[in-house]
Amino acid sequence: MFKYEVIKVCKQTGARIGKLTTPHGVIETPCFMPVGTQATVKSLSPDELKEIGSQILLSNTYHLYLRPGHELIAKAGGLHKFMNWDRPILTDSGGFQVFSLSKIRKVTDEGVHFRSCRDGSKHFISPEKAIEIQQALGSDIMMAFDELTEGHADYKTSKKAMERTLSWLERCYKVATNENQMLFPIVQGNMYKDLRIESIKRTLPYAKCGIGIGGLSVGEEKSVMYEMLDTLRPYYPENMPRYLMGVGSADCIVEGVCRGIDMFDCVLPTRIARNGTAMTLKGDITIRNATYKEDFSPIEEGCDCYACKNYTRAYIRHLIKSDEILGGRLLSIHNIRCLTRLTEQIKQAIWEDRLGDFRDEMMKDFKVR
Repeated sequence: MFKYEVIKVCKQTGARIGKLTTPHGVIETPCFMPVGTQATVKSLSPDELKEIGSQILLSNTYHLYLRPGHELIAKAGGLHKFMNWDRPILTDSGGFQVFSLSKIRKVTDEGVHFRSCRDGSKHFISPEKAIEIQQALGSDIMMAFDELTEGHADYKTSKKAMERTLSWLERCYKVATNENQMLFPIVQGNMYKDLRIESIKRTLPYAKCGIGIGGLSVGEEKSVMYEMLDTLRPYYPENMPRYLMGVGSADCIVEGVCRGIDMFDCVLPTRIARNGTAMTLKGDITIRNATYKEDFSPIEEGCDCYACKNYTRAYIRHLIKSDEILGGRLLSIHNIRCLTRLTEQIKQAIWEDRLGDFRDEMMKDFKVR
């Protein structure tokens, strides 16, 4: 059911183009995965996402468990049928949401007791429960339940969380028995090189066709994240994709690919779109600003998305300022297409063995967030 094949390696950087075969289709990497937290990428239809070029979507175990419930989705025939998406789906285990959205929680070796971010009701998720939910959802790729720590947490806290993540991984692995789903384990260790190395070494035996890098982009400087990726790179498996979780800015994607990463996801493109910000390959622009009031050019010159082909910055600014839903929709279409176009250009640069030059040229004029 699952296979990963590397089809090209860049001579400049060692970055790869690969093909990941899943039950719902082949994903060409490097790729960016739009986030459909609650079984939808906010305001966009599946057909629009396909037109943008999205190959795979991410949905979230925590939110779907709370509403509408994984049992209901299973009755509907699984997440693919429920949301009318016939391409691959990856589900996050819910670990990040449990730790980031639950102000009242208790973490034990058995799992996490927490209160719902919706109504305050009490819940408990164990590694086994996280896999049970994901198997009911029927995603192609499941993520192991892990314990996150805040950026730059102290060494003792980070090590304890890493050990618990490894213990939970073993339990996830034992119950992840559906051959139509692949379990990706997650590397943790915060910003400590020795913990990161220990984590990946002990995680690799559980990685069958993919591995996740978690606990980055949690408030640390980007240079620190790149340092952690450089630390991990010698230990990455060659025959499976490496997934950097929760990262989705253009600069981080190109820097990540240059450091051996194949898959990315983030809510950033759609979240900032709803607030009136557009991504470009030269950095973000805040469309809602007055400077764009009489700007009748497209969001980004050279972009082939529906928004850029049909509307101007001035019109989209008007929509955003008027709180019209279409404004956020158009910017969401553009932002996801921007990152998809970026991965397409990265692949072309890999084919031509010039990804390092591409990165340097792009970053020369790029305005970093």
